[in-house]
Amino acid sequence: MKLLLKIALIFGLILVFAACKEPKIQIQYPHTDLASEALIPKPVKTIATHSGFGLEKNTMIYVSEKDTQLVAVGHFLSHKIKDKTGLVIPVNADTDQSPHNLIYIYKSDSVNLKVPESYQLYIKEDSILINTKNASGAFRGIQTLLQLVPEMSNDTLTDYPLWVVPTGKVIDSPKFEYRGAMLDVARHFFSVEEVKKYIDLLAYYKFNALHLHLSDDQGWRLEIKSWPKLTQIGAKTEVGGGTGGYYTQGDYQDIIQYAAERFVTIIPEIDMPGHTNAASVSYPFLDGTGKPIKPYHGTRVGFSSFDTRKDTVYQFIDEVVKEIAELSPGPYFHIGGDESHSTKKSDYKYFVNKVEGIVQKHGKIMVGWDEIVDGDISSEAIAQHWRTESNALKAAENGNKIILSPAKKAYLDMKYDSLSKYGLDWAGHIPLDVAYNWDPETYIEGLSKENILGVEAPLWSETISNSAELEYLAFPRTLAYAELGWSSSENCDWEDFKIRLAQQAIFFEQMNVSYYPSPLIDWK
Repeated sequence: MKLLLKIALIFGLILVFAACKEPKIQIQYPHTDLASEALIPKPVKTIATHSGFGLEKNTMIYVSEKDTQLVAVGHFLSHKIKDKTGLVIPVNADTDQSPHNLIYIYKSDSVNLKVPESYQLYIKEDSILINTKNASGAFRGIQTLLQLVPEMSNDTLTDYPLWVVPTGKVIDSPKFEYRGAMLDVARHFFSVEEVKKYIDLLAYYKFNALHLHLSDDQGWRLEIKSWPKLTQIGAKTEVGGGTGGYYTQGDYQDIIQYAAERFVTIIPEIDMPGHTNAASVSYPFLDGTGKPIKPYHGTRVGFSSFDTRKDTVYQFIDEVVKEIAELSPGPYFHIGGDESHSTKKSDYKYFVNKVEGIVQKHGKIMVGWDEIVDGDISSEAIAQHWRTESNALKAAENGNKIILSPAKKAYLDMKYDSLSKYGLDWAGHIPLDVAYNWDPETYIEGLSKENILGVEAPLWSETISNSAELEYLAFPRTLAYAELGWSSSENCDWEDFKIRLAQQAIFFEQMNVSYYPSPLIDWK
């Protein structure tokens, strides 16, 4: 009741404000159906009222709070509306212009907003209200609103362009706290601009994490000032013999800031104790195999290892983690930990325990691929399931949260089918229906949903080297993972998803996304 009174007051203020200006032209809107709009991910609840809100030249955005993040969300919405329609929509403008209607972003302490990213979207003929706990929820809400803005204006209702947004209510909240994608920039390097484009696409579909795989046998991709040879030597290789590349610390901070403006957290990964050839080529004392070390351009795994019993190795790790942690505002640091076939089991266990202490020392929570449960990890650590279900169950018994990235369901580098231009097939083919038709909450028998932090779709880059190839493997499958991570299990329906996905083709084309046109979808 308290919330309804607040909403009524807000709409009342909007009407009073509008009444102080010249009268609005009465428009007879066409019949609309908010409930049938092609929203991805599908909201928890949608109620249609079958009229329209006219987005046009006299629309204004008003943000009630003196909250810089919330105001920034308002400006982000204005910028995206301009990109899509050409309209210049002012934010909190002090102007004599007569607003025909308002978009109002309101911060609320309502108990109905259950988690930080929850939002309520109320669309009436003369106003839109986005009701949210904080800026992250407002940002998710405006993505829904942007998906509702049609591609073309309706020029028959007025003597000026007007985009009709269907009226009604959207009540929405995410299923999982963590909804991520991973990009491997180590096997092949991707530029800052390519990463930013990926972030833009992920944010549009309500992802909130991008995990960057920054080091591997084939290359080291982030400047570490205390260990300069990592980029002077280790960054100059990649799969197939290319020139590689790396991010300066300024580049990395630029990516982090860009992601933060879209409420996406960057999670850095330095893979160890295996997948470490590029580091050992740069500083040979790190090597624990005793074998000749040379730059590597292939795709074989499991041949490299740090020396897990050498104090100077841990000094190196401490300084690397320190520099990256200071640059990374997010709570997590990913240590890799997979496929360490050249590390003895006892040494692996010792190593994981030591490195978790280093990560904690620098104020971060350790994340690792599911093999890390072979160490005596703390209950705070997060295990990322990719292959071995028993490891996920062992992590749950230890009190750890689990990120689900099962290779045979969620690996974006797997081919769609035998004719796919890019990708691998060691975990099988993942056509679009296989990517969508699984329930993370019940995928591993015996794993409680309370133990699941969320889902992540990894994209390893052995077979791709540019944005077009990345996008071919990632889209449209990332939209399946967006829905599995956000929408309630009851709302995840393949036949319904197919219809909504078909209508995303226009957005892909506008964003110049080189998506795979799956024959399972009747693309519009």
